[in-house]
Amino acid sequence: MSARTLPEATFARTVLGSGPGLALAHGAGSSIEQTYGPILEGLAAHHKVVGVDYPGSGETPRSPTPLSLDDLADQLVAAAVAEGLETFAVSGYSLGGPVAVRAAARHPERVTALVLTATLPHHDNRLALALPIWRKLAETDHELLAQFLVMMAMGADALDAVSQEQLEQAVGFTAAGIAEGTPEHAELAARVDVRDDLAGIQASTLVISTTQDWFTSTRLHHQIADTIPSARLVEIPTGHLPMVERPEEWLGLISDFVDQHSV
Repeated sequence: MSARTLPEATFARTVLGSGPGLALAHGAGSSIEQTYGPILEGLAAHHKVVGVDYPGSGETPRSPTPLSLDDLADQLVAAAVAEGLETFAVSGYSLGGPVAVRAAARHPERVTALVLTATLPHHDNRLALALPIWRKLAETDHELLAQFLVMMAMGADALDAVSQEQLEQAVGFTAAGIAEGTPEHAELAARVDVRDDLAGIQASTLVISTTQDWFTSTRLHHQIADTIPSARLVEIPTGHLPMVERPEEWLGLISDFVDQHSV
């Protein structure tokens, strides 16, 4: 069915539920469990969910060479097809957004809908400054990286609402969960550019804009929504972590849109 030959599906994957297909693309320095864990059961309640862990995340071995956006997109599609899904929606979070867009661009006959959250079509100047810091700290100091990530990723409302003890716990939890392949993920994020793909996307698209986001700005979210022909944009008042700050609201937005565009 696919116009492109798919590779063997080699990335470690998560498979849950039954029903219409939903493929998941996680964020940089993360995994399917870390990105979607709080809402995985909810997503799988009415859908067959397939997600892959990028090299250096979850059980997928770290890559000795720089990552390729095309490879990540093809591996996601290959995993979904290997699990029996002929067509499916794709949810992409942060770096997973360009992965999802590229999957839809390379395999339009497979991808029926896109949900893109807290994501980017390319890096802006803020990301150009943040990503080398993220990569360097991932190689040298996970504790300092965790402080940097908590500062950057949590929305102002959520960050100011926690106690000092809760803040220290968040930093410790973040440090413990830093993926081994984070340097490669950050390096890829600095090279990502799917702007040329956007106008040709055929799949119905929902862009979820995280309005207190310091990693991916609302300007980047709007650029995607304004360029994909069928896209609409909704806002959620969180930082870069809707799965932490408003998981039920995030789940509802994804589920409702995918339900409306299941085939």
